[in-house]
Amino acid sequence: MNGVLIPHTPIAVDFWSLRRAGTARLFFLSHMHSDHTVGLSSTWARPLYCSPITAHLLHRHLQVSKEWIRALEVGESHVLPLDDIGRETMTVTLMDANHCPGSVMFLFEGYFGTILYTGDFRYTPSMLKEPALTLGKQIHTLYLDNTNCNPALVLPSRQEAAYQIVQLIRKHPQHNIKIGLYSLGKESLLEQLALEFRTWVVLSPRRLELVQLLGLADVFTVEEKAGRIHAVDHTEICHSAMLYWNQTHPTIAILPTSRKIRRSHPDIHIIPYSDHSSYSELRAFVAALKPCQVVPIVSRQPCGDYFQDSLSPRLSTPLVPESVQQYMSSSSRKPHFLWLFKRRLQKPRIQGVVFESPEKSANQCQFDGDSKKTKEENLEEQPSPHPLQVKKQLFPDLCGKEWAEGDPFCESQNSATVLTAPSALSVPLKSADEEFISPEPREEMSLGPPLIPRGVDDGPATTGSQSASTGHDSLLPHSSKAAPLLATEFKSLALKYLLTPVNFFQAGFSSRNFDQHVEKYHRSFLKYTWESRDDNLV
Repeated sequence: MNGVLIPHTPIAVDFWSLRRAGTARLFFLSHMHSDHTVGLSSTWARPLYCSPITAHLLHRHLQVSKEWIRALEVGESHVLPLDDIGRETMTVTLMDANHCPGSVMFLFEGYFGTILYTGDFRYTPSMLKEPALTLGKQIHTLYLDNTNCNPALVLPSRQEAAYQIVQLIRKHPQHNIKIGLYSLGKESLLEQLALEFRTWVVLSPRRLELVQLLGLADVFTVEEKAGRIHAVDHTEICHSAMLYWNQTHPTIAILPTSRKIRRSHPDIHIIPYSDHSSYSELRAFVAALKPCQVVPIVSRQPCGDYFQDSLSPRLSTPLVPESVQQYMSSSSRKPHFLWLFKRRLQKPRIQGVVFESPEKSANQCQFDGDSKKTKEENLEEQPSPHPLQVKKQLFPDLCGKEWAEGDPFCESQNSATVLTAPSALSVPLKSADEEFISPEPREEMSLGPPLIPRGVDDGPATTGSQSASTGHDSLLPHSSKAAPLLATEFKSLALKYLLTPVNFFQAGFSSRNFDQHVEKYHRSFLKYTWESRDDNLV
């Protein structure tokens, strides 16, 4: 388990054991790798802060309720309270960690000084150009990913490692290629290989869902025989599997990892492609930041004295404000007030048995008979209800802003959710869907077009412009007259994926889009080659 409780603060990062969390009240998740989510499950019931992509994966794969997930935009600063009365606050900024989809670094600023938690990350010089780090801030404590912090371990850059993989595949032009991966990460490597060798990359439906969320090139499919490059789970690559694969077709396997793995078959190749910073990169990163102290995240592999020459003088231990002390000492097991109130409203009322006198029952029967006649007469006189009113009654959650503008009877159904843990602080409220993953983050991160669920009789689902040509009435068969009444765009990206049928991921793939992506890739590659040649001539 790789997580920390930051001393003298209510902050916990990648730490999910409430029994040992002590005074932690604010919980942050850096990314969705399993060694950083130990103890996190569907029963989690406290506010949790993470990136929008991690928020989607967290709800999708660990079934954590959206009620507790707070998706924070990457590259922006967010102010969060550190007590119950709003007297003490801190600023947290999320920065891309260059590790796996959704992975971020957290920069915390408050009474405790400035703390940078890298999580798992692969250093690049562009990280030092982040606005939050270019203002000359003194980093007091650096929580550092020390996975590869070993001077004896020399790793190539990811570009160099990818080139080694390309050369290996070129030496086996008639072989199928099995790439062993973890459940999350290295999707960009698969995209590069597909464009380089002009072949489809075969994925599992779960990983296909992820690459579509990331907006990568249309070079992925679930059709088993569509391409020669297959992404499989790293545990599948073993001696028996290699024997089985080679019985039907010549096959080699590639494990892109910096870990020490014993080769169980001569056709298994280990390439040091790592998503963790190398020792030399860590040295450059710490030398540029000059923190007051470095704390390793992986406790079983301490950093030693590798960074002593790059540290600034240490400061004294900060004093914890009294309001924060009270907040940290308050019972963390006390349920949130709004959550209790909501649960109370949802709890059905149990009515007891009511005994009535025979006279009252007889009078009531006569009254009911008269009222029934009156209702039948009134129904004959009343006009049929407006179709949009029927739609709102049947599907109140789908009654969005576009319906409210066109129909005076339809009102907004947005529900408000508190943004932060303390209930006493007044904060801006958003709708539940906007708070989880809003449309804006998807556009900024190029998450690609949203998926539109289709009916059972519609055949394979489509995305982007294809769905626009068929309309948004895909919740019912095309023959239904009520289909236009149910048309609406879901604002929640997670809901779209949850409602996507499984047969979508088995749908056919567009060879036209594939050819366009490959042509664009090779055009840019030739342009880069000629520019490099001109620079050398100069």
